[in-house]
Amino acid sequence: MTSKKSSTKATMQLGSLTLPSNILYAPLAGCSDYPFRKMSSQYGAGIVYCEMVKMDALIRNDPGTFHLLDFTPGMHPIGGQICGSKPEIAGQAAKIIEDLGFDVVDLNCGCPVDKVTKDGSGSGMLKNPDLVGEIISNMVAAVRIPVTVKIRAGWDEETLVAEQIASIAEKAGAQAITVHGRTRQQGYKGPANWDWIRATKQAAKKIKVIGNGDIFSPEDALRMLEYTGCDGVLIARGTLGEPWIAEDVQRLIEGHKAPIRTVNERRLALLQHLEYIYEYLPDRKVVIDMRRVGCWYFKKSKGTKAFREAITKAATIQEIRTLVREFPLEEPEEGAGSFLDINQ
Repeated sequence: MTSKKSSTKATMQLGSLTLPSNILYAPLAGCSDYPFRKMSSQYGAGIVYCEMVKMDALIRNDPGTFHLLDFTPGMHPIGGQICGSKPEIAGQAAKIIEDLGFDVVDLNCGCPVDKVTKDGSGSGMLKNPDLVGEIISNMVAAVRIPVTVKIRAGWDEETLVAEQIASIAEKAGAQAITVHGRTRQQGYKGPANWDWIRATKQAAKKIKVIGNGDIFSPEDALRMLEYTGCDGVLIARGTLGEPWIAEDVQRLIEGHKAPIRTVNERRLALLQHLEYIYEYLPDRKVVIDMRRVGCWYFKKSKGTKAFREAITKAATIQEIRTLVREFPLEEPEEGAGSFLDINQ
């Protein structure tokens, strides 16, 4: 397939808001925290989302929930994502997100986790498309910032609802719908079906359609844009250890090759990420957090398994800094797989 090359940066319009890029970074529970967003916001993503928060927790002013929504002015455009199945509080929850200074508020109708779906939230909403529309309508009525929605293609392959919900969401006032090319039943297993995204885009009228699922490289993002015709892509697990992926996709769109990030470049990036964590968390939590974050940046390098074992045993921040700078790691072979299981 021939690439569509352009010298113009691909922006995205959501109502009156112009995003600087149509490459977006997804909310990832337990991953897209404040240091992650600070790191990611340097590389030209159209928007970086905070972790999903529950409507009920926002309404009752839960401190831990508000902590998840920390951001600085340098992180704009910044997105907040809420989750819940109660129309009566949806507007109030969306207004809280707006009042905190967020640029976009997104409704999560895609999370497949049992503890979320058991009350009809997350991908549980896919069983009740009309309720999705009611909640979006209440959110739109309460805020001036763009309202968007993220879904999976359906609860299972017998109940595909992406095209139906796209129509409902548009009528309710949503500016965009993100379609993850898997069903709730799939979880994160098996390949994402981009045909479902493509069909939704073809059926949509004015609402923007954003594709999501199995984007782990700049080339994947470009293939999705070309194959589905979607207006933008939302990258989730592919952002872990690749904060620059939006920048790399843009280079491909412009007809250039995406740069190969060397081990030394990755060392420097991880050290910067470490400093953002150090500024934000107590020392002991920094050490623990780096056991999770540290392996993201070297997941395809030779020596990753040994590095992961070493960083897990590290007891101090200085010991971690030394490991990042000096641990023997080799450049990955082209097409190397990942040693890190990041399915969540």
